[in-house]
Amino acid sequence: MTQSILFVCLGNICRSPSAEAVFRTMAHGNPALDVRVDSAGTSDWHVGEPPYGPMQHAAKARGYDLSALRARQFEQADFDRFELIICMDDNNLREIERLRPTGSNTRVVVFTEFAPKSGLDQVPDPYYTRNFDETLDLVEAASEGLIDMLTV
Repeated sequence: MTQSILFVCLGNICRSPSAEAVFRTMAHGNPALDVRVDSAGTSDWHVGEPPYGPMQHAAKARGYDLSALRARQFEQADFDRFELIICMDDNNLREIERLRPTGSNTRVVVFTEFAPKSGLDQVPDPYYTRNFDETLDLVEAASEGLIDMLTV
């Protein structure tokens, strides 16, 4: 059975496209997983744009290609399209929950739930921190934890 997962951040140009690419790459190598992944942003600031250049470069250095991805805004219909919505921080989670349709039971969580050893409660936004490698480290760790959870 195919699992459908949506990664969400603010602008969909750094964290969530990185999570989409990292998780897709890691899951692709696991025969126990059949997943469909996408990413979106809670804002409409970058709709149609590729991921942020420095994020693409940092990801490419680790073997992840973000170049084909384009930013899109989260929409209420995503609650029907995805079984799991993973937010990069509490602000994203609150915005997603604000849009939740009545009766929807789609699971919405913060990505760091899958990387408890990190000690962090959110994925830092490298657009502001400029620490793209820190973000990728956490995205990789959380992706591993998510894969572990999905394959149990």
